[in-house]
Amino acid sequence: QKAAETLEVEATFQGSELVGKKYEPIFGYFANSEGSEEYFRILSDTYVTDDAGTGIVHQAPAFGEDDYRVCLSHKVIQKGKDLPCPVDSNGMFTDQVPEVKGLHVKKADETLIKLIKDSGRLVQKANLDHSYPFCWRSDTPLIYKAVPSWFIKVEEIRDRIVENNKKTYWVPNAVKEGRFHSWLTDARDWAVSRNRFWGTPIPIWCSESMDEVVCIGSVDELAELSGVRVTDLHKDVVDEITIPSKKNPGTVLRR
Repeated sequence: QKAAETLEVEATFQGSELVGKKYEPIFGYFANSEGSEEYFRILSDTYVTDDAGTGIVHQAPAFGEDDYRVCLSHKVIQKGKDLPCPVDSNGMFTDQVPEVKGLHVKKADETLIKLIKDSGRLVQKANLDHSYPFCWRSDTPLIYKAVPSWFIKVEEIRDRIVENNKKTYWVPNAVKEGRFHSWLTDARDWAVSRNRFWGTPIPIWCSESMDEVVCIGSVDELAELSGVRVTDLHKDVVDEITIPSKKNPGTVLRR
């Protein structure tokens, strides 16, 4: 309604006509970053509908499963590469957005809205009431944020898994050809790491550049390679252990 009162409609057309076009971002913080030649273009996906809101949704691949999927499928981002993400592990803006650096994302709204208004790009400001997830322990708002994880590359061997499933004997056989087959054909890379302090540490030591990686199979092997024998395998103990690099003498591998 506000737009209709203040803006003149010059043309109408299907949204599909805009797909692929580039646009000037509201904020230019990532305009010159690595990979930015693929940013700031219009995409299309079936999860966005016009029965609520404008039918236009901003994609932030570090902050939503659909956002990540859409940007990955359109090659805006690449699997295994860093994502544009100006928010740290505490939910605070980083120095990539200097005007709100150190502010929690839920407390930066007013500043960011003012920046949009000052640049002459604000059409309407309004509140929308909706349900929102909170931490049951601290009663603080949660954010959906991608975090670094270790994955098993299931998608690379998915076709082989499906073929091998056809060779197995199932009772009842309907499971083999039905539910399990469907699960395998849609299988995605398997995240095996968790962000838990008391979780079992993944026994992988690597160089900073990841060009040298060692997977430890036992306490004896760790003692042989590091010179340290441990009886406690918790994170606070094993994280202190380093392994001398064989590729680059004088440097070490860390977990």
